[in-house]
Amino acid sequence: MFEQVVPVSAERHAGKKVRPSDDFRFASGFHIAYVTTHEFARAASIYPVVFLEDKASDGYRPVALLGLEAGENLFIDAQGKWAASYIPAIIRRYPFALVKASDADRFVVCVDEASTLLNDSEGAALFDEQGQPTQVIENVKRYLGELQQMDQITGQFSRFLVENNLLTPLNMKVNAGNQVRNITGCYVINEERLNNFSDAKFLEVRQKGYLPAIYAHLISLAQIERLAGLKKPAEAAAVPAVTAS
Repeated sequence: MFEQVVPVSAERHAGKKVRPSDDFRFASGFHIAYVTTHEFARAASIYPVVFLEDKASDGYRPVALLGLEAGENLFIDAQGKWAASYIPAIIRRYPFALVKASDADRFVVCVDEASTLLNDSEGAALFDEQGQPTQVIENVKRYLGELQQMDQITGQFSRFLVENNLLTPLNMKVNAGNQVRNITGCYVINEERLNNFSDAKFLEVRQKGYLPAIYAHLISLAQIERLAGLKKPAEAAAVPAVTAS
């Protein structure tokens, strides 16, 4: 998604504007989108929410499946419109991102200079004539800050699942087009193990506020059949394992 990410600054981006757009073709090649636990409830009615191994952290990250194979986003139409009522926050934040500074324990607001949404003539200015950040920058800071907090909470949730042996590999077959497809390479919560928790452990899950996210995830798995239904018969082919990109 991001090609040329640099810190936002008045020196570098004076006169630059960001254009709002409902053209999501920049995400047409993404078959997964990271989601936080705060998004599970809304995402679950549209996308399958599964877990992928995150080699960077030696843990797992929840993602919404946007397609059944790499490079395929089934929710973007020919005009670049997002054909669903909920768009994952990681997609909506583009072309901005929050990146940890290399020399300090802090985060810096960055922008993808390769994005067509960033330009010199159309949209809302990033800085005013005095070189001060406009409301656009303030809104971006607040939004990215909230996402960062949600990301930390989601990391704690994922670690809890691993520590309590609740994740299990998904191995599922679906009919897509004219072929049977194997969905592998991702993980789901094992409902049987959850149901076998002691009363004390189950109370801990409830007290941590994890039950809504767990049940939203389990309900979302029915959306795998929906993805299969979105595939056109002419596109049917062997499906590789679902992996993080």
